[in-house]
Amino acid sequence: MAKRITFHDHKPKALSLQEAVIQGLLGKPKSIPPKFFYDERGSALFAAICEQPEYYPPDIEQAMLGRLAEEIAELTGTGRVIVEPGAGSAAKIRLLLDVLKPTAYVPMDISCEFLKEAACALVDEFPWLPVHATCVDFTHSLPIPETVSTGPRLAFFPGSSIGNFTPETACQFLAMVHDKIGRDGMLLIGVDTKKDPRILDAAYNDAAGVTAAFNLNLLHRIRNETGIECNPQNFEHRAFYNGDQGRVEMHLVSRCRQTLRLNGYRFEFGEGETVHTENSYKYTPEEFIALTANVGLDLQQFWLGEQDLFALYLFGSR
Repeated sequence: MAKRITFHDHKPKALSLQEAVIQGLLGKPKSIPPKFFYDERGSALFAAICEQPEYYPPDIEQAMLGRLAEEIAELTGTGRVIVEPGAGSAAKIRLLLDVLKPTAYVPMDISCEFLKEAACALVDEFPWLPVHATCVDFTHSLPIPETVSTGPRLAFFPGSSIGNFTPETACQFLAMVHDKIGRDGMLLIGVDTKKDPRILDAAYNDAAGVTAAFNLNLLHRIRNETGIECNPQNFEHRAFYNGDQGRVEMHLVSRCRQTLRLNGYRFEFGEGETVHTENSYKYTPEEFIALTANVGLDLQQFWLGEQDLFALYLFGSR
């Protein structure tokens, strides 16, 4: 395995969980960055979300990648280094590896143990593929290991993860991707589209309660890792589509008046007061193409999935 897989732990600590909690709960409105969802249990819960029938993006995107794999390979060519920020379980890249024939694969994720498990499973399935698993907060940097082979790069960013950024920070992230892939690089990205709000509301409030467990797990993680005085049962999950902002919002809602305490800080909650934990912006094709106009990326092709519920875009870097 040593010849096929290497691990690079950048020990992502750009903002510690404790600092984020203190800053976020002192803010108005209260919030906590969504990257802290992804401890080992949070990563596993997100993988379970992707299996829920109401959560349409994974099924539609995977069907598109399978159907379009040969066409994508014709446009990108073979032999690129594939870089995947936020790779998670690396499920979707499996649909492209045999046709893209990359010289190396660089999955990046903030959850180191989850990343290791996913990388080990991948090399078992694709023993010919050099994998350079990189534990990093990819929202701040995209460090490609020096041991990775040279050659043209393809950034792969599926799952509409770009929707977790505000439009302004999405531009900043895409500019960072552009700088990392270089002038001959390409970007293949999945983006959720605007649609009937009832579809969106169902997708983020699945009947099995997995998304609720994922959201509430953030409180369990905070309590376990910072020692905050907090009872997660005093909060509930809420998600809804904000049409004015063009995004789904996720919140943790206080069921009662309560006080949380951490390192001498007191955080007062009124009944119904929320902690904003995540946004998921949705884009029409025209909106997303316009978003990329000033970051050095040129549209090569885009595809819409079933009932226009999801989109894939391929960009070239200039």
